[in-house]
Amino acid sequence: MTSDLSSAPWRATVLTLFPEMFPGPLGISLAGKALASGLWELEARDIRASATDKHRSVDDTPAGGGPGMVLRADVLAAAIDAVDAGDRPRLVMSPRGRPLTQARVAELAAGAGPLIVCGRFEGIDQRVIDARRLEEVSIGDYVLSGGEIAAMTLIDACVRLLPGVMGKLASGTDESFSDGLLEYPQYTRPQVFEGREIPDVLISGDHARVAKWRLAEAEALTAARRPELWAARPKVPESGKKRKPPKITTGE
Repeated sequence: MTSDLSSAPWRATVLTLFPEMFPGPLGISLAGKALASGLWELEARDIRASATDKHRSVDDTPAGGGPGMVLRADVLAAAIDAVDAGDRPRLVMSPRGRPLTQARVAELAAGAGPLIVCGRFEGIDQRVIDARRLEEVSIGDYVLSGGEIAAMTLIDACVRLLPGVMGKLASGTDESFSDGLLEYPQYTRPQVFEGREIPDVLISGDHARVAKWRLAEAEALTAARRPELWAARPKVPESGKKRKPPKITTGE
């Protein structure tokens, strides 16, 4: 009897020198509850287990000289090959990689789950990146001590989009970057806080006005804080021009 692979839960396989770091934050809150209930799976594998010498060496000095150490291609390749990843995406967290976007997160969440390599030291041998076709992914223009925290960030972003993880589907579709805009400001009780009131439109009961206000705020925030996102917005079909964003009315 063959197993139905289409029914298998989303799985993240992480290759790391510090598997004890996982699940870490992924074991609590929404991700942790979903992990415990079997909505997704996490496998943290020790790269050092693929070392072949008695010292379990995984790194060596960089070719051409320079400071630090570099993860060896042969050891890391063996660790990757030991995973039955099939056609799952193979990622390596790297500050020089393509910036992670909500669109890419949605693609990864819709698949079977990625294999993620976490670098350490000065990086990993370029030959294993090329030979194993690793997609370099960055979570920002800064450098961390290793790829583990970056991998957790990517996994958390994916897991929250998996069916059944969030209480309401709208929670994953009506938020920052879901349509190329930053999210509009949110409010709740009390109605007056330190002299600041909730905008009248949000308590008007007029859903059309609320939707219009939220869109306007999202557009204004995006244009002011992320001009590159605003510049990428499609033109208004009727005029062929960019819509001019309204002024921000809150939070500035």
